[in-house]
Amino acid sequence: MFYQEHPFAEYVRILGKGKNGSRSLTRAEAFAAMGMILRSEVSPEQLGAFLMLMRVKEESPEELAGFVDACRWWLPIPADMAKIDLDWSSYAGKRRQLPWYLLTTLLFAENNIKVFMHGAAGHTNGRIYTKNILPTLGLSPCKTMQEVQRSLERWNFAYMDIEFLVPRLHHIIELRPLLGLRSPVHSLARLLNPFQAEYVMQGIFHPGYRPLHQEAAVLLNIPHLAVIKGEGGEIERNPDMPSLVQSVHLGEMSEENWPALFARRHTKDEQLDVSRLSRVWDGSDTDEYAIASVIGTAAIALKMMGRANTQAEAESLAGSLWNARSKTRFGVAA
Repeated sequence: MFYQEHPFAEYVRILGKGKNGSRSLTRAEAFAAMGMILRSEVSPEQLGAFLMLMRVKEESPEELAGFVDACRWWLPIPADMAKIDLDWSSYAGKRRQLPWYLLTTLLFAENNIKVFMHGAAGHTNGRIYTKNILPTLGLSPCKTMQEVQRSLERWNFAYMDIEFLVPRLHHIIELRPLLGLRSPVHSLARLLNPFQAEYVMQGIFHPGYRPLHQEAAVLLNIPHLAVIKGEGGEIERNPDMPSLVQSVHLGEMSEENWPALFARRHTKDEQLDVSRLSRVWDGSDTDEYAIASVIGTAAIALKMMGRANTQAEAESLAGSLWNARSKTRFGVAA
């Protein structure tokens, strides 16, 4: 009996044809393949094979750009949505330090910088995720674009989980415990920039992914982007370590080293008490590591956004914003 080949088999074959016969997908092929995945036109077997072949090969900038193209085509963004200033992804979760980056984003929001954060939760045991922490700061994750709009209007900040932003990508991220490995979706999701903000911050865990994000950002015409090896893989500067920032500005790639802010390393907390986030914000907890992380992360973003010309200016501005914050602005949820 003759069986007609499934259309998606072509893309599996391109990736898996052996050491000499396989190759990366072109941007157009990546767009077509991801489109079929988003429309649920592939079998579970095909999806698993595709993801793991891509994982072994490692995604190329052209493949990531094609995947993002497909997701943006699918995304239902309202025409009257408020303009986003800063796109901030949060997919790694934290296990060694609290998510101090949240205070950085709220500091920007207080200073009329509209921040849209997107992420995922629960895919790796033992980590705490943005989605689950927001209520401790009086904020709620958004499930609809209308909720995103309202949150931006009220707080200049909105968070939406990938489960509601691109449900099919959420399904793939949830396969990690089954497959045992991350998939290209973890890089793809970070690059979504769904509202096409002019400024994008990226955090990765493996240093080799920094240039990949740079090159994909150029292909995607992201005007300004900074990518760092963030603490735990989130967009968070570790003040105890030097930080290499690799950037894109209007199609030009560059990099610069930011020195450590402390001469000695701090010990991590034995327990991650999320209530400390609000205490650091209101000033009742003056932990130097936490404050340096918030200010240091803000400085990198401020320089990327062109609000300071040098590292020293950026760190001074970030410190001034922190010192002038409204300590009672973000109440604790009931």
